[in-house]
Amino acid sequence: MENWSDLGEMEITQECEKNGVGAPAAIVIGGRLHLFYQSYGNGKRDAICHAVSNDGVSFVKDESNPVFRPTDDWCCGRAIDADVIAFNDRLMLYFATRDHDMKIQKLGCASAPLGSDYSRSDFRQEVIGSILSPELVWEQECIEAPAAVEIGGRVYMFYGGAYNCRPQQIGCAVSSDGIHFDRISGEPFYKNGGPGSWNASESGHPYAFRDDDGRVYLFFQGSPNNGKNWYLSRMEIDFGEDGKPYIVRVCDE
Repeated sequence: MENWSDLGEMEITQECEKNGVGAPAAIVIGGRLHLFYQSYGNGKRDAICHAVSNDGVSFVKDESNPVFRPTDDWCCGRAIDADVIAFNDRLMLYFATRDHDMKIQKLGCASAPLGSDYSRSDFRQEVIGSILSPELVWEQECIEAPAAVEIGGRVYMFYGGAYNCRPQQIGCAVSSDGIHFDRISGEPFYKNGGPGSWNASESGHPYAFRDDDGRVYLFFQGSPNNGKNWYLSRMEIDFGEDGKPYIVRVCDE
């Protein structure tokens, strides 16, 4: 998880992708890799798409793409920053959206039955509203980039608080049903670095990964100079007897 090779790219082939795609979330179900990613550059019309692969490199895209966007009675109808986990016989799809004024970023939740095709008709919006929205001072006007992992029957949601480089920092909330979340603390789980550090402007956009041996890693991005340059790092995390996650070690960028 430190040395990486470029194996290829997924080409733009569908109308909903024509302005770009990004922010992929991957999950292996039944020996196949399912990729959930967003369209890009469409403002309020950006939505979540789906593709599947037998080898992790070549993908077949869902003909119903985009497979999910939220209703616009509680948000602008946009869905970006997909993350997925299997929980209670359903595939939970977490996403970021914005209010009608496109000012406040917040998280929503949808799901589909495990074993379905994960096409548009399979997804339902779990709540008509946000599951997490910015409330704390350090979160400012944004909660985005959900990164979920199931531990001991509970869903831990790591997220980026505040927009990029303002600074964005990583928070954490926990849920027993995968829908209703409570923050574990009023402070960031992981803050941005001090002046001159590689992540002085941001520690953000996390992604949670549980290895085959059960160890959990949180990948995240950082910037030293307000987004002029970006770097990636990871930290190993564990969960104490009180159910609160803690950092085992942080790798350098």
